[in-house]
Amino acid sequence: MCSSVTRRRFLELTSLGVFGPSLSGWLAPLAARAADSKARTKSCILLWMDGGPSHKDTFDMKPGTKDAGEFQPIATSVPGMQISEHLPETAKVMHQGVIVRSMSTGEGAHGRAKYYLHTGYREGQGGLVHPSLGAIVSKELGREEFPLPNFVTIGNRSYGAGFLGPKHQPLTVSDPARGVESLKAAVGGSRFDQRLGLLEEMEAGFYRQYRSSAAFDHHTTYRRAVQLMQSREAQAFDLTREPAAYREKYGTGRFAESCLLARRLIEVGVPFVEVSLSGWDTHQNNFSRVKALSQQIDRPMSTLVQDLHERGLLDSTLVIWMGEFGRTPKINSRGTEPGRDHYPRAWSLVLFGGGIKAGQVIGKTDAEGATVEDRPVSAIDFLATVCRILGIDYNKQNESSIGRPIRIVDKGANPIKELF
Repeated sequence: MCSSVTRRRFLELTSLGVFGPSLSGWLAPLAARAADSKARTKSCILLWMDGGPSHKDTFDMKPGTKDAGEFQPIATSVPGMQISEHLPETAKVMHQGVIVRSMSTGEGAHGRAKYYLHTGYREGQGGLVHPSLGAIVSKELGREEFPLPNFVTIGNRSYGAGFLGPKHQPLTVSDPARGVESLKAAVGGSRFDQRLGLLEEMEAGFYRQYRSSAAFDHHTTYRRAVQLMQSREAQAFDLTREPAAYREKYGTGRFAESCLLARRLIEVGVPFVEVSLSGWDTHQNNFSRVKALSQQIDRPMSTLVQDLHERGLLDSTLVIWMGEFGRTPKINSRGTEPGRDHYPRAWSLVLFGGGIKAGQVIGKTDAEGATVEDRPVSAIDFLATVCRILGIDYNKQNESSIGRPIRIVDKGANPIKELF
């Protein structure tokens, strides 16, 4: 006897014609509805600085204090706001952004911290794998009929859909310059259709006999792939279609190409894109590495903000720059050059666009950047804030695979009211 969840899935598949005699369930009705669908109001680009960037050497400078380091602060487009000298282009667009200098999140191990900041739940909590922010956005703001995935990650593989299932799993693009390389069918149109028909018949027979959730998941994955292969929107993955002038504005390198691809995907309707840049785990050689990484992100990130603004997309697109924690205010003596260690107690992140009240600094750390002195922001406060910016009810409950209701953001969250 199949479960009620499985029965609902079967009815959903049947209504789409998936297990019928034709290919109609694979693509045609969805493509037809896509043209008439309503545009989303909000989207999000997460620029994830994997490893945890040093707040004291980027967006919360402490010149003249102990262990301040060798970097100097520079003025930004916001009077009184200063950031690192190695982010000069970003400094020019800070009137479009907000620095939150009072993050305090408690998890100091990379894996646990990344999970916590992506999902708002501690790893292993409740015995579940929780959906990441991208999967939540896919479910709450994504469009069923949209031919592209509603959640795309560029660079490192990120956290996925958890108990929300494969429908909201991200498409991972390893190399933005190469895009999605397997979009072209290995055989011609009629043979491709015949193979899809055969696959559909086989899946229908298997499902009728076993009523397995795995059959639904398998079909979902293939259906998404076919939609993507036959969609016009898939051209967004091809950076060679971008005018040379805009490619030059973003600069060269993997992160620059990733930011450009993120803008192209947001422009065609993908609601959530995560771009990952690793290398921020600076236990050794902190200053040379942070300088190089800052120079790597400066031009692409500032261009992304300007480009979205020029296209009328910045107010509806939230851009987040963050990692899983900050680095110790105290410099260690390991390696040929000093470094900084993990530090979740006090750190910074930056927000641009999304309709927030820009041009301000929220929160404050002490003179050494070691303790939050004003307006502490927790992981769940942050996730609730992002949900509110995007128009998602963070108190809403989703049903886990075993039928248990789970809140989008755990209880006790307080969104950052100063942003609204």
